[in-house]
Amino acid sequence: MLSKILRKPQAVIGLAMMLCVLICVIFAPFLAPNDPNKLDILHKFAESSDKYPLGTDDMGRCVMSRLIFGARASMCIALPTIGALAVISTLLATLCAYTGGIIDRIFVIVSNIFMALPPFLVAMTLVGAFESKAFGISISIAAAMWVWNAQVVRTYVLREKSKPYIITCRMSGCTELRIVLKHIIPNIVPHLLVLYSTGLSSVIIMISSYAFLGLGLETGTAEWGAMLVNADKLIYSHPEMLIYPGLCILFAAAGFNLFGEALRNICDPREG
Repeated sequence: MLSKILRKPQAVIGLAMMLCVLICVIFAPFLAPNDPNKLDILHKFAESSDKYPLGTDDMGRCVMSRLIFGARASMCIALPTIGALAVISTLLATLCAYTGGIIDRIFVIVSNIFMALPPFLVAMTLVGAFESKAFGISISIAAAMWVWNAQVVRTYVLREKSKPYIITCRMSGCTELRIVLKHIIPNIVPHLLVLYSTGLSSVIIMISSYAFLGLGLETGTAEWGAMLVNADKLIYSHPEMLIYPGLCILFAAAGFNLFGEALRNICDPREG
């Protein structure tokens, strides 16, 4: 798999972009030239310099430092969210699809009900129910998106379940649990990697969208969506304040999406 990824330019570019974002997340305190929350009104809207590579914002805070720490704020919500989505969707869909019968029919009915509701509406309804905004955002996005991922996982499980080797496994005395854990799930893992790597870009965009509705992280937090909202009133006087976080969101989302689409073509060229 790794050799196939390295031979595909789209995958290499996407992987490089992903690594850039993850490096910012992990090493933010070492990469940021200044404290992202330090106020210096006397130096607001300072031009680019050695001390402030991208200048300062309307509160005199270092823009580059806030962008770097913004990657940490966004990804520290996005990664646990996609992790929760992966666990919930994969386990539930695999159980229902493999078991079949009334359990699968109930799952389909419940899924259809959830899919009739716009994901963003569900997320908005739930986000205010939790004291911690970060936790509330994560839970609300997971609740809004699980059904869409679960339906895709169910399709993969049903397709794998119908293959002849599953019948051979049963005839050889394998238990149902062993078939699921040793055969079904390992064989659909490449498809799941595609599903959740591309889904991560959607989660990043949703997190940033919360700030526009006043449901994002606390005011002043160095987070890309919040920075976009704070800069909307500066669009004419200092448009760069809007462009920088927008480019960061685009870069992160595009990286995960490029890598996911490349994985899709590698795992199943017919779907590309």
